[in-house]
Amino acid sequence: PPFPAMASDSADRHATLKRCLGVLRDARNDSEQFAALLLVTKAVRAGEVDAKTRRQIFDSIGFTFPTRLLTSRQPPAGCPPHTFRALGLTLLACFCTDPELAGHSQILNKIPTFNDILLSPCDPDSTTMVDDVYQCLSAVLATSKGPRELVTKGTVPALCQAYLNGGHGSDRALALLVGLLAVAEAKCWQRDAPQLLAVLSKLSGDFLKAEDMTKFELCEVLPHFIPVSPPLTESSQGSECLRRLYKGLADILGSKLSQSQRDPALKLAAGLVQACGAEWIPAGRAGSKFLALLVNLACVEVRLTLEEPDPMEVEGKKEVVTACYVLMEMGIQECLMEENPRLENAQKMQLMRIMEEAFGAVIFYLRQVKQEELRDPFIFASVRVLGAWMAEETSSLKQEICELLPFLVDYARKLLKEGSPAVSLPQAELVSTEGSALPQDALRFLLPGFCHLTAEDRPRDILISEGAPALLCEYFLQQWEVLTAESTAPAPPTSTEMSLQTTCGVFLNLVVTAPELVRRDKTFSSLMDVLLKSLPLLLPQKHHLVLSANIATLGLMMARILAGSAALQGTQSAKEFFGAAIRFLSQAHTAQADPGSDGLAVAVSPAYTSAWDDIRELWFLGMQALAGCIPLFPWLPHAALQVRWLEGLSQLLSRVAPSSVDFELITAFQAVLVELARASEQCRDVILSHHGTDWANLYGMAALEQCLAEQ
Repeated sequence: PPFPAMASDSADRHATLKRCLGVLRDARNDSEQFAALLLVTKAVRAGEVDAKTRRQIFDSIGFTFPTRLLTSRQPPAGCPPHTFRALGLTLLACFCTDPELAGHSQILNKIPTFNDILLSPCDPDSTTMVDDVYQCLSAVLATSKGPRELVTKGTVPALCQAYLNGGHGSDRALALLVGLLAVAEAKCWQRDAPQLLAVLSKLSGDFLKAEDMTKFELCEVLPHFIPVSPPLTESSQGSECLRRLYKGLADILGSKLSQSQRDPALKLAAGLVQACGAEWIPAGRAGSKFLALLVNLACVEVRLTLEEPDPMEVEGKKEVVTACYVLMEMGIQECLMEENPRLENAQKMQLMRIMEEAFGAVIFYLRQVKQEELRDPFIFASVRVLGAWMAEETSSLKQEICELLPFLVDYARKLLKEGSPAVSLPQAELVSTEGSALPQDALRFLLPGFCHLTAEDRPRDILISEGAPALLCEYFLQQWEVLTAESTAPAPPTSTEMSLQTTCGVFLNLVVTAPELVRRDKTFSSLMDVLLKSLPLLLPQKHHLVLSANIATLGLMMARILAGSAALQGTQSAKEFFGAAIRFLSQAHTAQADPGSDGLAVAVSPAYTSAWDDIRELWFLGMQALAGCIPLFPWLPHAALQVRWLEGLSQLLSRVAPSSVDFELITAFQAVLVELARASEQCRDVILSHHGTDWANLYGMAALEQCLAEQ
């Protein structure tokens, strides 16, 4: 070659490198260019290129030259077949250390080439090529478009195979997979589940067999490879992985451990709970002992950390405590399970006592929180898990929870108003990982507890004094907007819909227990306006029946209290609401063949059957509220006549066997019929013309009989 070897002195090296770059740019023939290139790549491999020089190399040769090298099949005489390819990769790896170049389309379109190299047999001469490929892929992963490009261009299966082959750099393949799953887990599993499951199978096998520190190192890696349930629970390979992970964790947690060994094991267990609930823990004595041990260890960890006065101690333990919250929420669910329980009653009672102490520590910690800490995702995780306890356990820690309510309302208000960027820690999603659960939605997790608490005097008074009704009204409006923006296609209830239902439950409690508040607080007038508009839109969508029942019943009960408000004085929105409410109430029952006889029996309408357990009580409350509304709104009987409810009800009661109509249903029908007959001569005439006197007598509706008999 026409150049001396690279000099040892730094200044000389840079001078030589500069000369080489000039030749690369202006080379008269391939041999000159090749010689210069060898020296440049030698400098690159030796790590002697700073950012400025790297840019000079790129400016000299761009992407065209490395691309030519990658595709060239003719190596120089006496050189290995992959010489040009290796040189091209070294240059690309050099360029990729510049983040701007790593995301360039000329790098991204070479991802399939990188994948091919990973899957090619690796002899001792080509290890440098493999190292360069890993450097390029790592750099691409760190760019904004990189993860998506890697997933769509097939890098996940290539990395899986490279790891399973166990060749040169397989540890880097695993590290890259961990990185990819951290930012694009759902897409990776969606496209490449079989390959990822094969990696999990190897990792879980190694985890079970290991008897040294490798076992604890794998505890750190494994959570990244645990997907949401289907791939694990719907295949024999996935089930075998779960069995190994359970046995491996049982070995670890049944031993005496240091904190550094126990923490990764608890985090792995929490990852499994997030993916599969408690399904990965086998039924039987050994499984129930393991489950109780897991929850016990989690509670101890929470108490040790949160009762610790040193903030720095808490700071370093937030991730593992968040994992413990996952295990505690599983503990709550398992203790409440009555059908096929995993835990015996004695275990349940013991765990509830232990969890009560742990939740006491959570409350103690939250009472110390300063305003500037409210954005911390750990606070969100702590509030969330406390919400799970409040939703189920209403009698314990009542005094402490009442004292914490001002903080909880203030916290939920701040997050709602800010649309806070508090991002959940990996485990903070607890068991649900639904996308619609925004990090600022603390109320979603507090609502079930608030629903219980508003039924009791002291906590209800605190919630009212802290402005919870206005907060809940604002939340209802926000969630309603989210729901109306969602798809109208039938689907299981989303977290948005569940939140709206529970908010209605809280408001129903306030309407029943604090009617004066409803009358004087402008919040409820605003809420009434929303209910009037929302029910007519919602009712035609049958998959929203439970939410419709909540809104109809709440609206009817509030209308009795707010009868004097302008919005209810025969306005179009009021008439549409009551029309929809009457349709909801009138369509709930039908006549069907009675299996025990030749006649007909009253039954819940087919459209209502699947939801009836959830809406039965609301339906009866709604009937009672409608009866109370009829004397207050002179135009209401006309709405009942418009939907021909009286004709339909008369026909139903005339056709079915009286023994098939229970007393509660007769009472509900009679209350509405009496009020309609009293309020409207036309309604009374319709009932009489459909043999109302006869069937009123038949069903023992004495009040209706009397009403119909009066002139």
